[in-house]
Amino acid sequence: MPDHRPIALVMALRKQGITDARVLSAIERTPREVFVAAPFAHAAYDNTALPIACGQTISQPYVVAYATEALDVGPAMQVLEIGTGSGYQAAVLSPLCRKVYTIERHKPLLREAEARFKALKLENIVTKHGDGLTGWPEQAPFDRILLSASIEDVPPILIEQLKPGGILVAPLGPGPNSDPESFCQLLTKMIRTETGLKREALIPVVFVPMMPGVPQEPRGNHGRSDKT
Repeated sequence: MPDHRPIALVMALRKQGITDARVLSAIERTPREVFVAAPFAHAAYDNTALPIACGQTISQPYVVAYATEALDVGPAMQVLEIGTGSGYQAAVLSPLCRKVYTIERHKPLLREAEARFKALKLENIVTKHGDGLTGWPEQAPFDRILLSASIEDVPPILIEQLKPGGILVAPLGPGPNSDPESFCQLLTKMIRTETGLKREALIPVVFVPMMPGVPQEPRGNHGRSDKT
């Protein structure tokens, strides 16, 4: 029996104002159930965020669609994603551009995402284990950059890796553990111009905070090879 849930999700996204046909097609074609933990498989196509390993989340489909639409990705572009997580956002970006470069600081999350990309034959996604706040200078400049975790402001090193005229989309604001009365994150679109950055606040969001550095691995993992 065909799974009608992706179509129902796309219809819901249309009602919420997502209009880009390429983005909606990418959402429909990306099997979200592959990217969620088994206990939440029944809710894979609900329009809600869900928990994944390492204290992270897979974003609400509406937020993924909205951020992807705001990026205005073209088929010849190189896109940098910071915060691979489950890999869902990178998988949605995959059919929309030439290549997706995605960085994740949690090695277990990255390994699981890599296995999903391989199973789905998403061959234009390149992964890196590392600190996303430093970007990927060896592959810069990028046409588009997307942050999949919140940050108070985008570090200059990331702006430097964005092409002139390029677009960066990020949730800006404090983490959800801050004062709930003053808590506010805004998905923000930035365009690099000749004179600096043009900023546009988009929608309120709630993302886990972007953290610097790379977590220490358990002692039992020392000595294992690291294939990136």
